Amino acid sequence: MPTNFDIKIDRRHTGSVKWEFVLDSEDPSKKNRTDACFGSNRVLPMWVADMDFPSPEPVIKALQKRAQHGIFGYTQPDQAYLEAVTGWMKKRHGWHVEESWIVTTQGVVPALHLLVRTLTQPGDKILIQRPVYYPFFSAIEKNGCRIVSNSLVMTDGQYRMDYDDLETKAADPDVKLAILCSPHNPVGRVWTREETQRFGHICLRNHVRVISDEIHGDLVYPGVTFSPFAVADSAFQENTVVCTAPSKTFNLAGLQTSNIFIPDTKIRQKFKESLLANGLFGLNPFGVTACRVAYEEGEPWLEDLLHYLKANLDALINFFDSEIPEIRVIHPEGTYLVWLDCRSLGLDKHQLRNLFLNQARAFLDEGSLFGPEGDGYERINIACPRSLLMEALERIVAVIKG
Repeated sequence: MPTNFDIKIDRRHTGSVKWEFVLDSEDPSKKNRTDACFGSNRVLPMWVADMDFPSPEPVIKALQKRAQHGIFGYTQPDQAYLEAVTGWMKKRHGWHVEESWIVTTQGVVPALHLLVRTLTQPGDKILIQRPVYYPFFSAIEKNGCRIVSNSLVMTDGQYRMDYDDLETKAADPDVKLAILCSPHNPVGRVWTREETQRFGHICLRNHVRVISDEIHGDLVYPGVTFSPFAVADSAFQENTVVCTAPSKTFNLAGLQTSNIFIPDTKIRQKFKESLLANGLFGLNPFGVTACRVAYEEGEPWLEDLLHYLKANLDALINFFDSEIPEIRVIHPEGTYLVWLDCRSLGLDKHQLRNLFLNQARAFLDEGSLFGPEGDGYERINIACPRSLLMEALERIVAVIKG
């Protein structure tokens, strides 16, 4: 029986970041607790990237069984865990990941911070492709490095990589590292094999290591194929660290479990030493169980989810086309995050925040958080029951049409 994603579950009073906090408009590292999502005039949170759907039933049952065991001591992944991770990557993405490459961490963002610290020196430059996932900025700057943006360009209604600019910037000897967002958050591109090959060869020629954030890699729409960066060319493997997790795919972010694939032995050992130096070891026992079972038994649920997300996306596109053509939808190829071009409204970022949050009572992520290239844009999360999504859209159109 297909999963019913239309059921609404009240997430209030659970400590949910999505439902009980709002992001500071000037400092995305700050989240302020709010009761705005309560009451008859509540704000609908459509911002942070987690889903308003329960995780797969096999995962929930496995967690219940683990809880009944009653002992929650220090935990490390076992052989079944490693086989589940490698099996998933092989089956879903055609990538043979060696078990020895896997380094588990308590999340992709903490891993990014530590990888920057491990692979660079203060003062080094790190290349990113804005507009991009804003925690990349803090991972770079908080570790004393400098941001270099090979900004994406819009061509024929879709974002592309600017390879001429990439060639120039990668040639700078101070650029030691590039962080690729694949699939790309927030613009929704799923880079083709040819695109990643071109990107990877430019980095390889210029001795620029690559971290590929592939946390959204399972979430692609029909007709689109995601190719892990390290699969694009075997030459990339020794120059690449790939960050993955079951969190976006199966709505497990709170269990803080991620899998970092590091084929190069020296880099892997250096990263492990960095983890120990920072007192980071072991995983949440529930995270270990959830990850293993999700990869072993969660595929039918994921297929249902992808169909539901596609229907939500179609509903959103049709709604904006017919009701609010002033807002242009940048059609995503993957992720459950949709990039909205609001520039024709003629509003600055403060006015846009006021329109969506205070007037429409729908909290979206402001485009400017993703870099100056995001000014005039908003990011909306469509991973929620369709009735909730449509309620948010109706609120927005009511304010814009006045």
